[in-house]
Amino acid sequence: MSKKRKSFSMLLASLVALTLIVSACGGGSKSEGDKTGNAAGSGNSAKAEKPVELIWYTIGAPQKDLDRVVEEVNKYTLEKINATIDMKMIDFGDYTQKMQVMAASGEPMDIMFTSSWAFDYVQNARKGAFMELDELLEKHGQGIKEALDPAFLEGSKVDGHNYAIPANKELPAQEVWRFNKELLDKYNLDLSQATTMESLEPMLKTIKEKEPGITPYAMVKDFMPVMPFDYVIEKMPMAVYLDTKDYKVVNMLETPEAKSALETVRKYYKAGYISPEVATTTSVEDLYKSGKWFMDRASTQPLADNLWSASYGYPVVSTPAGKPYIFNWSVMGSMQAISANSEHPEKAMEFLNLLNTDPYLRNLIDSGIEGVHYEKVNDTMIKNLPEGKNYDMPTFSLGNIMITYLNEGDSDNKWEEFKKFNASGINAPLLGFNFDTSAVTNEIAAVQNAKEEFWSSLMTGTVDPDEYLPKANEKLKAAGLDKIIAEAQKQIDEWRAANNK
Repeated sequence: MSKKRKSFSMLLASLVALTLIVSACGGGSKSEGDKTGNAAGSGNSAKAEKPVELIWYTIGAPQKDLDRVVEEVNKYTLEKINATIDMKMIDFGDYTQKMQVMAASGEPMDIMFTSSWAFDYVQNARKGAFMELDELLEKHGQGIKEALDPAFLEGSKVDGHNYAIPANKELPAQEVWRFNKELLDKYNLDLSQATTMESLEPMLKTIKEKEPGITPYAMVKDFMPVMPFDYVIEKMPMAVYLDTKDYKVVNMLETPEAKSALETVRKYYKAGYISPEVATTTSVEDLYKSGKWFMDRASTQPLADNLWSASYGYPVVSTPAGKPYIFNWSVMGSMQAISANSEHPEKAMEFLNLLNTDPYLRNLIDSGIEGVHYEKVNDTMIKNLPEGKNYDMPTFSLGNIMITYLNEGDSDNKWEEFKKFNASGINAPLLGFNFDTSAVTNEIAAVQNAKEEFWSSLMTGTVDPDEYLPKANEKLKAAGLDKIIAEAQKQIDEWRAANNK
């Protein structure tokens, strides 16, 4: 799998799993001749100082050529900031558990990857695992502040402070209806007609009747209809309306919008537009590989149709299913924190500033060594060489993606499109609010357990909402949902007062 495709698949996986995010690789770059230019805010350390080694833990499958690349990295960082790195990679499935153990035991480390979905950022910031970065950002991170959309730093504050540096990537989260274009064209179906869940029915009906071997709506058990809510905790039923003025926390399952959406999904399930096994289906990759699907819903980013089409080997097109909103979880999809126990916090921030502003360093860590792992197509675009398989990093996890090389076939204006997309984002009402669950830990565990009994079957239309919504609400209330909502409301009211919301 190419680096471009792998990175984008990680984006989709994180957004579905925590309803996140992460991003594709590629990007503009300076030419080789610019590599000795000073990066914004980096500066040279005094040569008389003893060089510092920074221990950096990050997520992803350990790479065969990592030591070879780090050797080149250290030649550069030693010259630029009088520091070297010891980069340690932990695979995706093991990262959270291993980092929790090491952080708790006081294992020496300076920089670590954290996010909303791996080695939980908010939880670990509150536990004291990360250093508060406000002053360090002012002193050594001005280049980061210039590169990032302000919403990244504002939305990732925990109790008013920054504890990690978000990656500069796509900022909003936006859902789209996604279509197999060959089937759209075959039946002359109009993409522009897909505006709401209800509007999909004529197209789904056509495919069901005329293409018996095709799944009209490809759906998995984690599906949730698009509804107008900002959730206090993702995939839990307490939320505020996206257009809220009073910030009232509601039980989403008691709203007319949820009832209507679930009735539509139920109608589609009964009509055979959705697989009868949907409530236990964890993946529909086989449908994508075979092309035996008509439509689904996905999280998007700029030029996503091109990436999907290249990945599947046939044309895929999409149209918005919702507006681009900036949520806490979309801001926190990829971050680098400095350990609270770091012996070199200022040097760690100097390194992070260099990583996020210096194209040569960022691309060296991301793509490896020119002439070994890749070759340049032009000053801004590369293609992988056979040795590239020995160094295939998850781009989204390493910082500012908008100074990375473009991959062969990427649009020249890719990063301009990202900037436009980010500028279009609408701040969700709870952006910057992080729920402190310590007073309702038992209730949240009980609600999670009760929710598992019915959530997937309700959301995917497998059961009748007229019958099961009242049952679900009864169980959730018995488990303590109302107490959680009351605690969330109290904290949101305090947050609003403190932040003039």
